[in-house]
Amino acid sequence: MLFTPVIQIKNLNQYFGKHQILFDINLNIYGGEIVIMTGPSGSGKTTLLTLIGGLRSVQEGSLKYLGQELNRASDQDLVQIRRQIGYIFQGHNLLDFLTAKQNVQMSLELHNHISSWESSLKSEAMLQSVKLGHRIDYFPSDLSGGQKQRVAIARALVNHPKLVLADEPTAALDSKSGRDVVTLMQQLAKKQNCAILIVTHDHRILDIADRIIEMEDGCLKA
Repeated sequence: MLFTPVIQIKNLNQYFGKHQILFDINLNIYGGEIVIMTGPSGSGKTTLLTLIGGLRSVQEGSLKYLGQELNRASDQDLVQIRRQIGYIFQGHNLLDFLTAKQNVQMSLELHNHISSWESSLKSEAMLQSVKLGHRIDYFPSDLSGGQKQRVAIARALVNHPKLVLADEPTAALDSKSGRDVVTLMQQLAKKQNCAILIVTHDHRILDIADRIIEMEDGCLKA
């Protein structure tokens, strides 16, 4: 049974100057669901992902995160929404001068109600969950590509967000590492009842999706 959508999009249009790049997008994403978005480069996938993540402003139509409208949301509201969403990128975006544990902890330090002691425990527990308990004090330079991406997953999920956005999370990984990473994301999503939207060109991981949607020329294909 599906409940209230984590993401609810109705008649969304987006422009770059006078050039329209997204056309009448309608999409619901639910908790515990893994949705994979595919499509050629330049089709509008990353634009839609950044709108859903509150990284840019909605111009036309409705986009709601947990019932909160993002169209005409203030900059402060968008910042608060971004803090509630987990992000996983192709390049993992870890800080080289911080250990695995410190990189994960950074995500928790955005929340003033969590003490440093609690954030330390939560970070260690999350790294255990992604099978990196033996690497918590390692720096990124001492980790493999797959291990770095698992740290990025831990950082994205440590706050137990209702939504995780992943942009080409396996692009820089070999087949086995890529499979391990998305399987881990799948397991944790189900455990935390978290929705995950993955943008990818990697056809090797399509089978982990509950739903596959395709973007072409700024439109979601039925």
